[in-house]
Amino acid sequence: MTVHSGGPGTLEYYPCKYGSSRVMFRGPKAEMSGDYIAFLGGLETYGRFIAQPFPDLLERLLAVECVNFGVANAGVDFYLNDPAVLGLAGGAAVKVLQVMGAQNMSNRFYMVHPRRNDRFLRASDRLEDLFPEVDFTEFHFNRHMLARLREVSEDRYAVVADELRTAWVGRMKHVLTILRGKVVLLWFSDHAVPEKIGGIDAGDPLFVTRNMIETLRPRVSSVVEVVCSEEATMQGTLGMVFNDFEACAAAEQMGPMAHAEAADALAEVIGPMVGGGLA
Repeated sequence: MTVHSGGPGTLEYYPCKYGSSRVMFRGPKAEMSGDYIAFLGGLETYGRFIAQPFPDLLERLLAVECVNFGVANAGVDFYLNDPAVLGLAGGAAVKVLQVMGAQNMSNRFYMVHPRRNDRFLRASDRLEDLFPEVDFTEFHFNRHMLARLREVSEDRYAVVADELRTAWVGRMKHVLTILRGKVVLLWFSDHAVPEKIGGIDAGDPLFVTRNMIETLRPRVSSVVEVVCSEEATMQGTLGMVFNDFEACAAAEQMGPMAHAEAADALAEVIGPMVGGGLA
């Protein structure tokens, strides 16, 4: 699935649909006629600005078709709201589920958009009662809203963060129950899995701690932790494809070397699962 540049400063993602899902995924469209590996996750799995994200690289390494169901800004809710995708992913020989942030899902305190999970829709009565001084109509994104709550009150913000972590674990268990079979949980970030919750300005995946990952370990075949190397970090946006307007967004993403590191780490674990090793 090699993706070529569609022109100066642009990248052709060959958007396509699968089954009855209304969502456009990154293509070219996979055939899924034999054994395949399914990838579910957010921006990193989708591979924005990356000509060959780690699912494509893994396909070349293992010679097994890899289907990219990643969606930029997706949270756990995206997949629970799209049973067609979960059904197709469930048919894969191996499923790779990227760890996504806990802020991008609906919970007892607020609702998010069912497909664009980073979008804040509305606060619940519970959240309005907890923060009566906050006007929630001014927010469009979850992270912006949560940053404001932390500014107002660290203690009350902690109550919301606790709810997000609890809801994330429950939602992830639900997804894993639906997927079944061989599932690899992937941590792919520029920092290691934190032992304690970080602030709203911490890197993604937001609010997810090692204890939360360990809670899910018995339900998956393997947990793969990929932390972008210092060398990959130093490369910045080298090898990424973007225009001037997208430069700031690209600078916040991990580059091609980090994706190669993720593919190599996954290949070691998934190779034996699909009846072989490296191609």
